[in-house]
Amino acid sequence: MSMNKKYSFFLSIGLFLTVALILLFAGCAKKTAETTNSSIAGDNAYTDWRSGAYTTITLGSSTATVEGEGAAVSGGVVTISSAGTYVVSGSISDGSLVVDSSTDGTVRVVLNGATITSANSAPIYVKNAGKAMISLEPGTTNTLTDGNTYTYTDTANQEPDATIFSKDNLVFNGTGSLKVIGNAGDAIKGKDDLLIVEGTFDITAADDGIIGKDLTQIEGVTLTINAGGDGIKATNDTDTTKGAVTLNGGTYTITAGADGVQAVTDLTVGGGTYTIITGGGSANALTKTDTQMRPGASQSTSDTDSSDTGSYKGLKSTGQIMVNGGTFKLDTKDDALHANNTITINSGEITAASGDDGIHADTTLTINDGTINITKSYEGLESADVTIAGGIISVVASDDGINVAGGDGSSTSEERPGAGNFNETGGSNQLTITGGTTTVNAGGDGLDANGSIAISGGITLVDGPADSGNGALDYDGTCEVTGGVLITAGSSGMAQFPSEGSTVRTVAMTFSSTQAAGTLVNISDASGKSIVSYTPGKAFSTISISVPDLATGGSYILSTGGRDTGSVTSTLVQGGSYSGGTAVVSFTLNSTLTGLNESGATTITNGMGGQGPGQGGPGRR
Repeated sequence: MSMNKKYSFFLSIGLFLTVALILLFAGCAKKTAETTNSSIAGDNAYTDWRSGAYTTITLGSSTATVEGEGAAVSGGVVTISSAGTYVVSGSISDGSLVVDSSTDGTVRVVLNGATITSANSAPIYVKNAGKAMISLEPGTTNTLTDGNTYTYTDTANQEPDATIFSKDNLVFNGTGSLKVIGNAGDAIKGKDDLLIVEGTFDITAADDGIIGKDLTQIEGVTLTINAGGDGIKATNDTDTTKGAVTLNGGTYTITAGADGVQAVTDLTVGGGTYTIITGGGSANALTKTDTQMRPGASQSTSDTDSSDTGSYKGLKSTGQIMVNGGTFKLDTKDDALHANNTITINSGEITAASGDDGIHADTTLTINDGTINITKSYEGLESADVTIAGGIISVVASDDGINVAGGDGSSTSEERPGAGNFNETGGSNQLTITGGTTTVNAGGDGLDANGSIAISGGITLVDGPADSGNGALDYDGTCEVTGGVLITAGSSGMAQFPSEGSTVRTVAMTFSSTQAAGTLVNISDASGKSIVSYTPGKAFSTISISVPDLATGGSYILSTGGRDTGSVTSTLVQGGSYSGGTAVVSFTLNSTLTGLNESGATTITNGMGGQGPGQGGPGRR
């Protein structure tokens, strides 16, 4: 072979291998993407049963007829004994469908316009099956109703005990409609995995709406639940790999006497629209009144009815909660979101009115993005550690807006009842803000950290308390502002300001008289260029302004009233043109923290509560 031919041969081989490798990696990448975006459908998806073998079950008033193999009738009870497809139609006034298959494989029950009422048992009871599937035939409406009491076929375990009860994996698919009425207790209950791929569900339950012991995973549904107990839950608390709830898309309307959605391990939401009311809503919350009376405090906190030990949370997990999307409207007697471990919010729109905490995580609360609007709460955001990296957050709280604290939740002389139950999991009690826009309207402390506060980005605006027993800013360690914007306004009695380790300069103004809500405060430089304007939404006597545009050695004028035409973020205006106000004080910025009153600069010492303007100390935990 000539050198040219050898060269051509090896070149061809090289090109072939290169193309093969490209195709191989592309295939792997595609497979990874498909795996990442996969849903629970797959083998669980609805298929047209008419194309294969099936058995028909036609319900009559008190009995049924079967055409095909694998099912038998005894009175009003139809028993399916082998894997296969069974198409059920008609109506029976007192009967049930029992799946008791000793063979491997899937038992598929197609509800094709079926109404089953059972006086003393489960209308559908999956006693034994490799896998059970209930298909809601497109275009049909199906109804299952149980009685007020059960005669258990399994007396040792008191089973079945739900309108639809399954001891094995259970899957729902099909775009038809299913109405489930659980008069005795639970509506749908699975002792293994429970998957709902699609469909329209109208569920009424004396107790819980939907239970999957090991896993409850739902997507693409239109789901309405009215439950005396919990709306949706997973219950396995003996295996740390189980007991999860995953919701991916769909429309959920849940009215629950207890929790809306409850998981033992992980509660994950990937999208969907959720309207959840628990315990009668936030208006039904326990009243909290003051009993602690620290010096200068006008209010304190205790539950007027400690006998109510129920749980009425919107989204709850004894493990962790992760929100990756979705639109939520929550009205809860208890916490809107609550996790005994961590909560991470990566996306979504959450609007919540809570009778207790807006969002509570025992160990860590992390907000990376999304829109969060806590319209009513006792405490807005609460955890042993809180990190805000992005998003648009608005908090209204009757006590602390953001509370960063640890402990076991027990009441001592140093703790206020109702502070939220924390596990003893440690944590630095640190509030970290690196981005986003956060606005707080708090009746107690605005930002309250038992440890320290670190702000390096974002915009944080706090309208704090009117009483002198709390402060817009309250921390035990340090509060270092190294980037971003921090503005706090409130009473002067317990006021604290950013600490000396900050690199962003702070101006802290204490007025001789209380300023009315809606009074604009502006800082302009000596040339008249507007640096920043802020309009507190509540009456205030102290305002602290930390913005990067304040420079050491610069000369400034603080004014009230007037208007600013700059870029508006909430009640903050930057980079505009200010006019029409009244100059209050001129000053030169000579240190990290500059204190002011109407007469000029004053000395501020942080952390000495009750000794005048700027001398705030530790507030209520």
